[in-house]
Formats: sequence, structure tokens, C-alpha cells
Amino acid sequence: MPTKPNKIVVIIPSRFGSSRFEGKPLALIHGRPMIQWVYERSQMAENITDVVVATDDRRIFDAVRGFGGRALMTSESNRSGTDRVGEAAGLMGLAPEDLVINIQGDQPLIDPRCLDGLVAPFLLPEGQAVDMATLAFRIVDPREITDPKDVKVTFSRDGNALYFSRSPIPFPRDRATSVDTYKHLGVYAYSRRFLEVFRGLAEGTLERVEKLEQLRALEHGYAIRVVVTAYDSPEVDLPEDIGRIEAKLDRPSSPA
Repeated sequence: MPTKPNKIVVIIPSRFGSSRFEGKPLALIHGRPMIQWVYERSQMAENITDVVVATDDRRIFDAVRGFGGRALMTSESNRSGTDRVGEAAGLMGLAPEDLVINIQGDQPLIDPRCLDGLVAPFLLPEGQAVDMATLAFRIVDPREITDPKDVKVTFSRDGNALYFSRSPIPFPRDRATSVDTYKHLGVYAYSRRFLEVFRGLAEGTLERVEKLEQLRALEHGYAIRVVVTAYDSPEVDLPEDIGRIEAKLDRPSSPA
């Protein structure tokens, strides 16, 4: 029988401050705060045992509690969302073998089926060999291939990440060459044990150049399993993205 962690917990790190979109987690989408969409969709995944928002802002904390969600107040001194997730995992008393899923609070279209796919490698008999996993989506909008906001990922035949970049990868030398390009979706899964290992790693050159935290794991020699999903999860970066997200939510194929 496949081994299974005692708990599989979604932790959503959430900050109020943003240079491009102040108060983004509380922006209304069809009358509900963005963070509520992320929270409630995460709850719909079959394998999830708990969902919690980790924040350092009382307004976000109160909003989550207001719609019946679970929230934890964390330190303002956390350097990154990963550090905030790590602190929350400690406050929850998670065991080293428990699984933590890190979802950004600006992905209101996250499909719960993505999360079930993401944890699947950990639930196989050989799953204990997986340190960290993340999601990828085959790009269908050509604009995303060259947009540095959309991070691209390449991976080996066994499904482990080779590289993440803001540039198009792989780059066809010949224009006639056709190749699929995969977008990285900023959702991660790791055991509580490896989460603490990852937090303790020094920043690497690749991470500093590309401004991509996941490159720290690769540069230090750790594997990241890439799970290709059929469900995109566009992020909200600017206020004008709200209308685009609402239009997608109105489509019948989108989970409510």
C-alpha cells in the first residue's frame, strides 16, 4: 500500500503590502475577497486535511476568520512566503513527515484537481524519495512564452526540473522547430522536514539573477518533481487583472 503522510496541509502566505497592488488579498472578485477564493478552492481537493492562511496583517486575519476560514498570525520579519509557511507549519505542530502545500494568495483560479495531482508523487511507494514538487502547465497563449512575468520550466524524462527561467526555455534555434513550452505555476509541495532544509539553504547565484526562489533548491543539488497539470492558475498582479479573472470564473467549466 502507498505510504501517506498523516496530514496534508495547504498553507497560504498572505501579505497586505504590495508595491503594485496594495491590499491585493482583500480585493473583491465577484463580491468575495481574493483570499477567500484561494482558500475555498483549496478545501475542495480530495487529499487535503487542512487549509490555513498565514499572515502578518490583522485585516487579512479578520477577513479570513470572517468567512469561516482558519488563519494564523505570523511574524513581520519573515523574508519570504516560504519562511512564513515554515513558521506557520511550526505553529501548527506539523510532524517532519507531514506534507505542506504552499499556495500564493493571488491565485483565485487554482483548480483543486491541481493539488491532488501535486501530492500524488509523495503517495507512491517510492514517494519518500521526493523532496519537493511543483506544477507546470503547457502554454497555450503565445504571449506567455516571452513574457518574463510568466516563469518557464524544463524538466527531464523522469519528471525532475532541469531549470526555471523568465526567458523562453527551451529556445528553438531554428524558427521551423516546434516545441511545447511549459509555464511554472507557483504552487509547491514538500515534507515539513524538507521545508526546513530548504529554508536553511543560502541564496544561490541563479536565484539572485532570475529572482526565482525555487532555483535555490536546484543550485544546491536537490531535485524538484514537476507535475504537469491540465488546469491553468493565472495570478493576479495588477488591479486590471480582476476583470479577466471574473470573466474566467463565469465560464461553465470553472469550479464554483
